[in-house]
Amino acid sequence: MALQFQTIGLIGKLEAPIPNDLLLQLNEFLLSNGQQVLLEESTAIKIPGHGMEVATLEQIGCVCDLAIVVGGDGTLLHTARSLADYHVPLVGVNLGRLGFLVDISPGEMTVKLSQIFSGHYQEDRRFLLHAEINGKSSTAFNDVVIHKWNTARMIEFETYIDGAFVDAQRSDGMIISTPTGSTAYALSGGGPLMLPDLNATVMVPICPHTLSNRPLVVAGESLIEIIVCGKTDLEQVRVTCDGQTSLPVQRKAIRIRKHHCPVRLIHPPEHDHFKILRKKLSWSGHPVYPD
Repeated sequence: MALQFQTIGLIGKLEAPIPNDLLLQLNEFLLSNGQQVLLEESTAIKIPGHGMEVATLEQIGCVCDLAIVVGGDGTLLHTARSLADYHVPLVGVNLGRLGFLVDISPGEMTVKLSQIFSGHYQEDRRFLLHAEINGKSSTAFNDVVIHKWNTARMIEFETYIDGAFVDAQRSDGMIISTPTGSTAYALSGGGPLMLPDLNATVMVPICPHTLSNRPLVVAGESLIEIIVCGKTDLEQVRVTCDGQTSLPVQRKAIRIRKHHCPVRLIHPPEHDHFKILRKKLSWSGHPVYPD
């Protein structure tokens, strides 16, 4: 039977220690299936004598049918932003701590991947955010965060949705989160959990001065604009995407909207989002009553 995916990109975790043995084992498994393997270049540098064909993320995006990310959620966030425009599906092997997005453990890696290669899998599509200010832009899979930097003072800003004024507030900042990011920083800030396929964005104030400032869920297609105002020193404000990339702040609108290309995530056939929430957030399971 022909395999569902023939050309596979391998991407390792961003920081040491790099899972050399696991990546080499994965390469042998894929080659034994007759699949072509491309190792991402920054990962390849950290694995001496690997013997694999090396490619950039852009090349992986152009030629691969599937990208396997070996690392934690942070590695997948970085890879997803890089490959979203190429429509390449991603599957994650979890070497991190939480693993909301990378849901295959190393011990079951070959079994789960064999199921996926034979066509037995679930696919869900998650949207990214696109943030732009003064011609500079970045994407975010989890969240775009406007936050104070290197100061104990609050920042002041105005918020607009689709051109309509919402409010002006003083706070430590604002988290604009996708449904995927609702289990991350937004959750810590008191935001709601959102199902991954929900077409909505949540805005979560960070320590607002007015306690009535609460999280606000808006339509996924909405344009969100934030303008830093008042006496706020722009040197003390940052815009950060997924905690990994930053944009400079000026007294112009920070424009945030849905990115035009979704991220394609591949999961094993028994994938259950609520099971993941129960496990990662330590929710209780079914109550057990004595007979």
